[in-house]
Amino acid sequence: MSMTYRAAERRSFLSRLAAGAAAFSGVVIGSGSAQAQSPAAPFRPARHSQDDWLDSLPGSHRFVIDTTSPLGFGSALLYTNNFFAANKAGYGLGFADAAVVIVARHNSTPFAYNDGIWRKYGTAIGDAAGNFDDPKTKMRPSANVYNITTYGTALPNGGIVLDALTGAGVHFAVCDMATHRFARAIAAATKGNDEEIYKELASNLIRNAHLVAAGIVAVNRAQERGYSFANAG
Repeated sequence: MSMTYRAAERRSFLSRLAAGAAAFSGVVIGSGSAQAQSPAAPFRPARHSQDDWLDSLPGSHRFVIDTTSPLGFGSALLYTNNFFAANKAGYGLGFADAAVVIVARHNSTPFAYNDGIWRKYGTAIGDAAGNFDDPKTKMRPSANVYNITTYGTALPNGGIVLDALTGAGVHFAVCDMATHRFARAIAAATKGNDEEIYKELASNLIRNAHLVAAGIVAVNRAQERGYSFANAG
């Protein structure tokens, strides 16, 4: 074997040895870095006192239903009744075993106002809620139609009314942002003062209603506090 070949072979061996040492060094360093990194802490949502009412509702099952339209609000009433009925029939559970919150936001918001507001401002509210009419009179409502039992299939609630559900312990999260919007619409239609009308709307909510910063925020906060979610439209 020539001296030239031996020298070349030696250089090749030393090169491979150096490369292997470098690779091994990289593995050790990388492993040490990975071990030094602590796992990320599990996400924990912040708590705010404005949302504590969600925890005050009794029940071992929590359910929030989001609504944004007049018909969607009616559907939510029907779904809530079905939820109670199925829990009773299938599990032997009563009203107190479920905490249910219906969110009224966007164009469903006014259905969390009482009959006094609808009698006074029904025309302007119907206009602002997407041109909603009483299905019987074909005119703007003069009462909260979801608290009247005689509509049958004309409305999607199937005769399930607000008084029955509030009596069963259902609560409502009412959008403050939308309430301001409806106050402005009513003020424009009646030449009234929007701030005064807002205060009137806010003080004439249905039973078990909570004015929240925004309905979409209530949807988020309820889920962070363990409520399962459904959308009714």
